Amino acid sequence: MSKNTPIAIIGTGFAGLGMAIKLKEAGYEDFVILEQGNEVGGTWRDNHYPGCACDVQSPLYSFSFEQNPNWSRMYAQQSEILDYLRHCAEKYGLMPHIRFNTHLAAAHYDEQRNLWTLATADSPALWAYMQKKGLKPGDALDIDDPELPKFETMYANVLVSGMGGLSTPSYPKIKGLDTFRGKMFHSQDWDHRYDLKGKRIAVIGTGASAIQFVPEVAKQAARVDLYQRTPPWVMPKPDREMKGWEKALFRRMPAAQSALRNSIYWQLEARVLALALNPRLMKVAELEARRHIRRQIPDKKLRKKVTPDYTIGCKRILLSNNYYPALAQEHVDVRTDGIREVTAKGVMDKNGVEREVDAIIFGTGFKAQEPIAPGMIFGRDGQDLLDAWKEGAEAYKGTTVHGFPNFFMLVGPNTGLGHSSMVYMIESQIQYVMDALARMKQESWDAVEVKEQPQVKYNAMLQFKSGGSVWETGCNSWYVNEHGKNTALWPSFTWAFRQQTSRFDAEQYRCETSAALRAVAGEPMPA
Repeated sequence: MSKNTPIAIIGTGFAGLGMAIKLKEAGYEDFVILEQGNEVGGTWRDNHYPGCACDVQSPLYSFSFEQNPNWSRMYAQQSEILDYLRHCAEKYGLMPHIRFNTHLAAAHYDEQRNLWTLATADSPALWAYMQKKGLKPGDALDIDDPELPKFETMYANVLVSGMGGLSTPSYPKIKGLDTFRGKMFHSQDWDHRYDLKGKRIAVIGTGASAIQFVPEVAKQAARVDLYQRTPPWVMPKPDREMKGWEKALFRRMPAAQSALRNSIYWQLEARVLALALNPRLMKVAELEARRHIRRQIPDKKLRKKVTPDYTIGCKRILLSNNYYPALAQEHVDVRTDGIREVTAKGVMDKNGVEREVDAIIFGTGFKAQEPIAPGMIFGRDGQDLLDAWKEGAEAYKGTTVHGFPNFFMLVGPNTGLGHSSMVYMIESQIQYVMDALARMKQESWDAVEVKEQPQVKYNAMLQFKSGGSVWETGCNSWYVNEHGKNTALWPSFTWAFRQQTSRFDAEQYRCETSAALRAVAGEPMPA
């Protein structure tokens, strides 16, 4: 492959693959997908812990243009979603465009040539270096370190980020972690070689990943200590196997599956009424969640421990049928006294009680407030994207950022959902980016950059709408940052977002013309 490309895409999850598929359909053949892993899949490749599954129904959590009639369950598990993404990459001829084991270390916008200069490194070599230096994903790299693996340079007119917002694992800051002599890993970096059978396990965190893997750990471990800071609201998961006749029907009549998909979409969309418009309606959901606790946990003391004291929906609502029964087992202990420190042998709570364990597993989620690592994306005047986000991540329509020309984000700020499928939002953003590329080609624009005022106005509107939502009713969640700003969620109906992104509104952009766009039209790029 050439080191020059009109369009570079980062990542091969739903966002990256969806973008690439639409490029191919529109006749673009000269583009590159940078993938740090050795296969496609994004978060569904990286998260492979026991029990990993989706909490959105499979018929909706898939591309609208590539529906799968063969889902085995209403809520697909990780391996099946990964197989689906592999199928998409192969069916649409994307494999030749993908550079596997290629880590994008930094991207700098060159204002003189209106190009992105991309520094890439061999992923295995870089990860070995980071492990040696004690660095974790998302940590800044010392570019002056002579031990740093060699970087290669490539150039792109347009840079499209397909990196998900929940991709960089978050580790808790606990005294003594570096002194622990046992096994330690994050749910995203699950070590399947480690035998849990008969072990004493400490699980730190009770987020979406933890409620899926804790029941699986409890099946094997001799003891499980679950360190809970804030209990989540957990609802029953209406999962079931897809029947043989349903699959046959969907294969013969795709319209039947489309009808099911549409039915699920509108059922989920109705939740916006309570989540974003009138949080008082969440009381109905809270009653069901409380019944779920009573049905599955006989012990009153344990019920009290796992019952939240905040409005349901303020944090992510989780779905599970086996989490509470796992906690009710005799060898599982929900610890709520907090953690003072980690010792060489185990975990000491704030009362000074030390519990010896063989392994610590982090279920502490991701750095949602830092969807892109510091020192990775640099726009005009060499500004780091994170410096532009001092008050929290923001973008225009979740897709473009002032000061960063020809840079498009899929799954950008305020595109996350608390009620429906992210794939729907991704497809909406892809349409917006495709229209932008078409206009660039048609008008011979070399660079497009959203103006400052439209971005400011748009985000003021988002924060105004968020103010009356359930996400801002007083709890601490990864949806809202330390400044009280909702940087993660879209505070309205998803169809409203699709309307906003149906066309590229060039009047809100600074559009420049020069010879460099010849590359987008298929002509040679400038050296």
